[in-house]
Amino acid sequence: MAKKVLDKAAILDAPDIEIEKVEVPEWGGSVYIKSMTGAERDAFEESMFRIKGGSREANYANLRARLLVRVICDKEGNRLFKDEDAPKLGKKNAKALDRLFSRASALSGIGTQDVEDMVKNSGTAPAGSTSG
Repeated sequence: MAKKVLDKAAILDAPDIEIEKVEVPEWGGSVYIKSMTGAERDAFEESMFRIKGGSREANYANLRARLLVRVICDKEGNRLFKDEDAPKLGKKNAKALDRLFSRASALSGIGTQDVEDMVKNSGTAPAGSTSG
């Protein structure tokens, strides 16, 4: 059976944002996380860099929390946090943040290779890495 060809309305109206419930035993319950939109992912990726001395360098400070404030949501997909909440969220248990970051990355199609490519294209390397 042939797949239908989508028109503009079908594309724009397609309910393609995924919402997933993730257990967080460290916090005594669970939270919802959602996949990012293309615009949200672009904004997140842009936040991974800063301009310093006329060059662009990688910014890994509080990376997990900076992603999670964008994707932790209620069951309808409404964000619970604002971008400026990242410093407070970043002070929470690292194991819990890492678990949520891994699921959120998977939901939004962000893989290790994506992060490595962004670093390579920035002209900088993450702290602790070596270039060969």
